[in-house]
Amino acid sequence: MTNNMIAIGDRIPGGTVIIATSNGPEKTDSAAIFGKGKVAFFAVPGAFTPTCSAKHLPGFIEHASELASKGVNKIICLSVNDAFVMQAWGEAQGVGDKIVMLADGNGEFTKALGLTMDASGFGMGTRSQRFSGIAEDGVLKQLFVEQPGAFEVSSAEYMIARL
Repeated sequence: MTNNMIAIGDRIPGGTVIIATSNGPEKTDSAAIFGKGKVAFFAVPGAFTPTCSAKHLPGFIEHASELASKGVNKIICLSVNDAFVMQAWGEAQGVGDKIVMLADGNGEFTKALGLTMDASGFGMGTRSQRFSGIAEDGVLKQLFVEQPGAFEVSSAEYMIARL
């Protein structure tokens, strides 16, 4: 973890991110996409990677209605991947309109959050740590950051239990 990691009560930083849509990539500001209502979000080291594809994203797809019943207005999946990869991954996983697939292609937003990791040993460069959180009206309310190699505290089930 980095020293400048976002903390509970901080505003979600602004910066350009790209939403993967069926119409292609759409640039938006991260502060705008996180800025209204209760937003559940989770970050994965990479689209199409084993744990991300088998457990992390599917858990949020499966529990989307339960998150909505707890007041979540939007679910965001964030990864340091390009928008075309995020779109293809979302289509392959059947996310439909349940989850916003958010591309942070250069990792700038993830860096602003202070939640990058060095995955160069796997040929992946700088990526996002595995984490999840809740933002309300652009302010971080909860944050769950995994230990390296773990998948526990960033799951949909873990989040639901804390809402």
